[in-house]
Amino acid sequence: MSQSEGAVLAVSQRLDMFLSAQRDAAAEFGAEAELFTQSGIEAVGGGKRLRARFCVAGWRAVEEAVGSAGEPPAAVVAASAALEIFHAAALVHDDVIDNSDTRRGRPAAHRGMEAAHVESRWTGDASAFGRSGAILLGDLLVAWSDDLLEDGLDAASPARARAARLQYATMRREVTIGQFLDIAEESAFSTQPDDTHAERALRVASLKSARYSIQQPLLIGAALAGADDAQLNALTEFGHHVGMAFQLRDDVLGVFGDEAVTGKPSGDDLREGKRTVLVAFTRERLDRGARRTVDELIGDPELEPSQIASLQRAIIDTGALERVEELIQDYSRRAERSLSGARLGNAAVGELRDLARAATVRAT
Repeated sequence: MSQSEGAVLAVSQRLDMFLSAQRDAAAEFGAEAELFTQSGIEAVGGGKRLRARFCVAGWRAVEEAVGSAGEPPAAVVAASAALEIFHAAALVHDDVIDNSDTRRGRPAAHRGMEAAHVESRWTGDASAFGRSGAILLGDLLVAWSDDLLEDGLDAASPARARAARLQYATMRREVTIGQFLDIAEESAFSTQPDDTHAERALRVASLKSARYSIQQPLLIGAALAGADDAQLNALTEFGHHVGMAFQLRDDVLGVFGDEAVTGKPSGDDLREGKRTVLVAFTRERLDRGARRTVDELIGDPELEPSQIASLQRAIIDTGALERVEELIQDYSRRAERSLSGARLGNAAVGELRDLARAATVRAT
């Protein structure tokens, strides 16, 4: 087993221990509390553990600069596990906002709670119950994330714990702002000049995804290794470029992905009205009439497969898909260059480059 695989296993075991303790603690509050807690546990399941991998890689990159890194310490394992719980919280809230039906090939949390309401033959609006329950579930997951992080930081030095805590707090603030900018963009889109849409979409991608998915996990791990400013700067630049490429790849998959692979219907981002760079680039090359038609279709939750196919053709024919693929390659090249000459462990830098490729050249 490689060091990377061993670290992911350690994170998974730490998650299992923590979540088992939460299940046991909720048992005394009755069946409804157990249902709620179990929904949280299921929300954490699955996924690629991307944020955990980058957190451990950030720690290892700094630790190996001064010697052999070995296995990640308890604080790093706990922080990595906490990131996965926070990610689950973000997904639960995101699915409520987007009214998504599925997540990772299963019903989204609010749909699962709606189904539980129906199966239990409770009174009231099952759909409203599901949405309300999922909002609270996301809040519970954020609390769990904080609990696990703080438990792990008890094992770190005060200076490193403080540095990691600051990076974690930055991540939480920025992703929340990014999420709001995302929904604001859908509402304010028609009031903004056409030539600003791509720039605005990139800003959302940076705050909502790039920083919280890649950059901040790297910096949290690095902080727990005692990184200096030069090391943090190199990892910040690398993480942001990889994060942007990661989100742009996600945007492509949200329009062209295979449902059997991604776990979400093909074209789901179009039904949800996502105003991504892909959409912005498409609109730039359309005449006014065609642009109006695209605007009328995007965001319609009842889009037929033929309408999805028509929008996909427009994205390809305008060259928007090709431009986004070129942008992904550009961000990837800039990420690669940002590590050159950085005082980071050689083996860990190789691992970072492997992780970057896995995050940006993928089908899920």
